[in-house]
Amino acid sequence: MKRLLLLITLIIPFSFSSFVHAEQSKESTPAADTEEARLSDWENFFDDSLNELPEELDIAKEEGKKGLLIMFEMDECPFCKRMKKTILNRSNVQDYYKDNFRIISIDTEGDLELIDFKGETTTQKDFSLKQFRVRATPVYLFVDLEGKPVKNGRLSGATKDINEFMMLGKYIAEKHNEEMTFTRFKRNEKSKEQE
Repeated sequence: MKRLLLLITLIIPFSFSSFVHAEQSKESTPAADTEEARLSDWENFFDDSLNELPEELDIAKEEGKKGLLIMFEMDECPFCKRMKKTILNRSNVQDYYKDNFRIISIDTEGDLELIDFKGETTTQKDFSLKQFRVRATPVYLFVDLEGKPVKNGRLSGATKDINEFMMLGKYIAEKHNEEMTFTRFKRNEKSKEQE
């Protein structure tokens, strides 16, 4: 009986402190702090696609976009999942990127048929590996309205946070990629913030 009482007296305080900590964590998330960082479904980040890239370019032109953003990903990629759960699900991210780019996702292990920028039929897997040498994911590739990768328009790996991903969009949309590398652009942006 003494053991049972001892066990109960130890469990209750730990359970309560875990509950309080969980509630405090919820309150301090960026989604709770600002309206612009409200959460949305990450699938809204991507445009519906029939895997016909020439058609995607035509739609991007009609909609006045600056080009395409292709996210190369795979189902079991932990960094892709982290990006989707923490960054791509933010409505301010979705709004900014959708204003500037047509966004599609390509599965680097996918056997779905795809029509590439030259109008040739291939698979998502072959398109990823043979045409763009994508082996690890995620890879973000920006393509101009002619179907050519833009200068300095490829980022491999997940971004550190939402700010870095937003900086990436600005870097391409405002054509800073034609003047400098993304690393240099980030450094310049951070020094402006500190002034």
